[in-house]
Amino acid sequence: MLVYTIKELCRTCYTCVRECPAKAIRIVGGQAEVIVERCIACGNCTKVCSQGAKVFLNTTDRVKKLLESGSKTAAIVAPSFPAEFPDIPDHKVLVGMIRSLGFSVVGEVSFGADLVADRYRKLVGDSEKFYISSDCPSIVNYVKYYHPDLADNLAPVVSPMVAMSRVVRKKYGDDTAIVFIGPCIAKKAESAEVDEAITFTELREMLTGVGITPAGTSPSEFDPPVGGRGAIFPVARGLLQTARISDNAITGNIIAAEGRIDFQGALKEFESGLISNQHMELLCCEGCIMGPGLSKNGRQYNRRSLVSSYASSKLGIIDSDEWKATFDEYNDLDLSIRHRAEDHRPESLTEEDVSDILSQIGKLSRKDQLDCGACGYESCVEHAIAVKKGLAEVEMCLPYTIEKLHKSVKDLALSNEKLSSMRQALKQSEKLAHMGQLSAGIAHELNNPLGVVIMYSNILLDETGESDPVREDLKLIVDQAGRCKKIVAGLLNFARKNQVNHQHVNLKELVSGSLGSLIIPEKVSIEIRDLTTNPDAMLDMEQMTQVISNLVKNAIDAMPAGGTIEILLEDTLSDVILTVRDTGTGIKEEDRAKIFEPFFTTKGIGHGTGLGLATAYGIVKMHKGQITAESNTDPAKGPTGTSFRIVLPRGKE
Repeated sequence: MLVYTIKELCRTCYTCVRECPAKAIRIVGGQAEVIVERCIACGNCTKVCSQGAKVFLNTTDRVKKLLESGSKTAAIVAPSFPAEFPDIPDHKVLVGMIRSLGFSVVGEVSFGADLVADRYRKLVGDSEKFYISSDCPSIVNYVKYYHPDLADNLAPVVSPMVAMSRVVRKKYGDDTAIVFIGPCIAKKAESAEVDEAITFTELREMLTGVGITPAGTSPSEFDPPVGGRGAIFPVARGLLQTARISDNAITGNIIAAEGRIDFQGALKEFESGLISNQHMELLCCEGCIMGPGLSKNGRQYNRRSLVSSYASSKLGIIDSDEWKATFDEYNDLDLSIRHRAEDHRPESLTEEDVSDILSQIGKLSRKDQLDCGACGYESCVEHAIAVKKGLAEVEMCLPYTIEKLHKSVKDLALSNEKLSSMRQALKQSEKLAHMGQLSAGIAHELNNPLGVVIMYSNILLDETGESDPVREDLKLIVDQAGRCKKIVAGLLNFARKNQVNHQHVNLKELVSGSLGSLIIPEKVSIEIRDLTTNPDAMLDMEQMTQVISNLVKNAIDAMPAGGTIEILLEDTLSDVILTVRDTGTGIKEEDRAKIFEPFFTTKGIGHGTGLGLATAYGIVKMHKGQITAESNTDPAKGPTGTSFRIVLPRGKE
């Protein structure tokens, strides 16, 4: 595996997915994985990953072992080296540093580029067939994998690296081990004719590791044969310039494209027949000077200038006749290669398959397909295809994820609101349970002595004449003892643990019956609005009558000057809903949290026990229902009044 992911560093930004021309990145569990069989080793992902999560295979240890073996070893250096080493302006110093590592021979691949360019020039000039340049191994892999029908159009010429390896073995012997040093990752697996390949960054690592510096190095020239115009090979259109082929827009018949977007577009047009009578020079990177094996943050045009300056100075001092003689000596080398198709194209999908995935991420119409590219794919359809093939996840769609996040936040807020309400209800239920136990005990203990007081006070009152001065005192005792009896009865009613006696009840009839037992003042009007579709429910008629009576009594007391009481009946499939709304004075904000507490009342002394709403609350809870209150006391905020809403299950739970 040439390229792989350090999972601990992957931050799920999808940049590698977007930059991979072969879409050889699979997202699994929110992390990017390289699909080995799809990877063309272009190294784009390693260049763009800001976290350093994408790395390529480091082969420096292999090279060290090769050097330590004592065998004759040659280093062949790619012509893009000036772009990597601007800090070493004299190439002889760099050559001396490489030689200090233990290499027997240090040659330059630009001579191999001269040979390849000459073969390419002859190929273009003599053949009626139109070719795609084959010097970039990533381009060769891409064509063979994803445009296999164009494999025969790949120029049958080896790359400059392979050409130079054949030159070295012819000159220095077949037993010479060869190490390529250049800007490309794909070179590590391009050909078995090269024993090892390292990048310029790996070369820096090796030099630093053994303390080799420019200051302590003796300058040395490249070993022959030396390159010529091939020194310009690594820049855009370098092949054309080395081969002296015209790329004039009017008379030329070669299209040059570089970078992941342009080369893919050129291949698609070439395969579809839109480009006719044209050869193509393609590079996966923006020239070899921007390869993944160079240090990061380098500037393209600065690097181009460095390579051009080196090539210009080289051509200015080269002995043309000597170079030509050397060139002719090696020009008879076999530099041919046959490229075989290796179809890695994924299986096609039906429109139904894609539509299914699109609908999952909210792309229900063409208008919903934003094609924003945030997922790493050029379009929503491409993303959907990748999801269907297991290469991507639906969460990679940014608009979908944001919308899902907003919904989650909204649902969470609603859940928190419900949780708060349930917590408050639980707190209230616990409080009422404790109060109920206390109330039951108090009522039980008071009932007997209170009965004695009531009985004897009434006997004394009956035996006392109308003119007796103590009669009024006895009458007061009887009245207050009677009030105490009502309070005790209320305590027992509040604290009782009776089972709910469920029976079929018509909600409208229940309300009418409850109102029939009340005395309604003339200045108070009651309106019943029945909006139910099915008013029947399983309820305890006696207990619910008590609830409705208590609510209506409270509403009447809240409107001393008169007003309107509205009773609204509603239902759902599973619940019946009863709302009692008045136009009274309302409940103060600070009192609302305490209205269901036993003995809490806003009425004057002697006018209320504070058990009516507490009892109603208990009855509703025994029915597994809910009772809530809303109130307004400020006329500036709208009509004043209070509304109690009761929701009860329609059936017996």
